[in-house]
Amino acid sequence: MDGSDSGDGTADTSAVPASVDASVGDRAAGKSTDAAPARVPAQIATAEPGPASPTAPDPATDPGVPSPAPDDAKAPTRVQPWTGVGSRFGEPGRPLRRSSPFYIGFLGGLGLITAWFLAQAVMGIQHVLIIILISFFLAAGLNPFVERLEKRGMPRRWAVCTVAFGFVLFAAAFVTAIAQPLVEQTSSLINSIPDSLTELRNNERFRQLDEKYDLVNRAKDWAANANTAENVAGGLWGFGKMVLTSVFDTLTVIVLTLYFLGALPSIKEHLYNLFPKSRRARVRLLGDEILSGIGGYVNGALIVATCAGLSSFVFLMILGNDYALPLALVIAITDLIPMIGATVGAAVVSVVVFFDSPGKALTCVIFFLAYQQFENYLIYPRVMNRAVNVPPAITVIAALVGGALLGVTGALLAIPIAAAVLLILREVVTPRQNQA
Repeated sequence: MDGSDSGDGTADTSAVPASVDASVGDRAAGKSTDAAPARVPAQIATAEPGPASPTAPDPATDPGVPSPAPDDAKAPTRVQPWTGVGSRFGEPGRPLRRSSPFYIGFLGGLGLITAWFLAQAVMGIQHVLIIILISFFLAAGLNPFVERLEKRGMPRRWAVCTVAFGFVLFAAAFVTAIAQPLVEQTSSLINSIPDSLTELRNNERFRQLDEKYDLVNRAKDWAANANTAENVAGGLWGFGKMVLTSVFDTLTVIVLTLYFLGALPSIKEHLYNLFPKSRRARVRLLGDEILSGIGGYVNGALIVATCAGLSSFVFLMILGNDYALPLALVIAITDLIPMIGATVGAAVVSVVVFFDSPGKALTCVIFFLAYQQFENYLIYPRVMNRAVNVPPAITVIAALVGGALLGVTGALLAIPIAAAVLLILREVVTPRQNQA
């Protein structure tokens, strides 16, 4: 029968390879077998090992043959099929399955703990991060002025010094212009308190209110209360601490702005080098465009604020106000804040003018309402459309979101950040989605 053992017990040799048959045939024919023997499969070699070769060399008599390794020699390494790496200290166990619930839960817990610690660290240094962000924003905004001076042949360090000197000179002029009338107004207010109290006591309406609600005695009791001095002292301490913190933060912002302004080219290159070389040229173009947009936004905001300050100065001079210059500077500074800045400045100036004359204060309110409409619908859109390509609706939404997150600082930084996000969406995300 084919493929089975014969009746006399002789095994079927049809499974023996042809190379083995050829070797047996050569020996039967008396041919020499000095040539290299044919390769025998490992199954045959292990199943029917032949007798030891009588001509095998002996390591004890033949110096050319290496002696066997001692017992304490390094054990051979077994290669694991799942890792491809062996160990002389035993066979390692199989690795944990990544789909194991224990593995997923453990790594997920570590990730949550790490994220929580990082969030706490960021919240702890939030004030420092805001200072750094404001400084970099100011440096990017002042960089176009430095580049203009560089194009005229001035070295960058001297251009940075010139721009910084102009910035510090403007800040000193603003403080000088507003400090003198502020001190004079405060002194006159303190000196007029006794006369105001005397007039208040002689006022018939006030006497009627005092008889009805006992205002004077309640004021005396409040002043005699033991907690009053403590509350006043705490308020004064908090006010002094706020002033010192503001001065320190302002000096820190100025110093960091100068450092960032001087080292801005190297900072940009280091940031660009973090991206792959194949994409570095495109990232450089996008980054330069974003920084140019920030500089354009700062220039546009300065132009709008200058227009507001000049128009307010001319109006207050026509109105005959003695403090037209500092009040116009207040309007210019507050106008830099999007959305609410112009309203805040107008309210402050109207209150100051009210102490001079209520009729003039009403005129101020009417003027500022009309000017804000003119600025919002004519000046601001034309200036900002050339500086940053941000739709008006996105501008309003960005200012509201930034103000809700970081207050005045967020409102200042919201529009250039929105411009950068729109640029990335337009140049990177949208083309990639169109290719999908």
